[in-house]
Amino acid sequence: MEWQAPAIVLEARPHGEGAAVVSVLTEDHGRHAGLVHGGASRAQSGLWQPGNLVEVRWRGRLAEQLGSLSGEMVHPTAALALDEPLTLALLQSACALATDALPEREAQPRIFSGLLALMAQLGRGAPALLADYIRWEALLLEGLGYGLDLSVCAVTGAAENLTHVSPRSGRAVSAEAAAPYRDRLLPLPLFLLGGQDERDPAEWLKGLRLTGHFLERDAFGARHRAVPPARERLVSRIAASLQPAPAPHG
Repeated sequence: MEWQAPAIVLEARPHGEGAAVVSVLTEDHGRHAGLVHGGASRAQSGLWQPGNLVEVRWRGRLAEQLGSLSGEMVHPTAALALDEPLTLALLQSACALATDALPEREAQPRIFSGLLALMAQLGRGAPALLADYIRWEALLLEGLGYGLDLSVCAVTGAAENLTHVSPRSGRAVSAEAAAPYRDRLLPLPLFLLGGQDERDPAEWLKGLRLTGHFLERDAFGARHRAVPPARERLVSRIAASLQPAPAPHG
């Protein structure tokens, strides 16, 4: 059996002498792994960096086998993030979530398209992309069957002035209905409703805490697994940027 498709590299793990087991995400074949002969060599290691867009060819005698992968570079996305720590953290978080959360060999065209759009624009830098990244996490939750419902208030049915989300149901709550329970609800960033503040780190942190709650409880908690450390590093880096600078001595 054989297929060829554009793919986003998610992970490459050394295997044996010079080979690598590479996981990629494709539109029609979902998250798919294969053995790359020489994949850990100096000549090929740059090709199989997480985030790169690669044209891959998978071959296997049987569909259920690991099979072998080969590929050619289409867009060297990973290189765009090497000099920008926050952008690199975003890339690593996205690839780690897709690797650990998505079921193997199950088509997820919307998740693939969303991640492809993020990777294609990585050169713009993380501040321009973090709101879209958080929307992609919400899309990932939806694809896994844990989608948020931010259309109307869960209590009143109103579509206006939505400010919070129920951590139990994942449904939006209006400011009026949320007032008595604010300390038990998750703040809802405006950009998830099509509002502004797409470049506000405080709003990014709200969004990451919102999606992170459901990733931890449902997408990973249901399988008794931890959220990937790469995502925790992204959250920590943004949280650190909000800390006030230390006062100068003297």
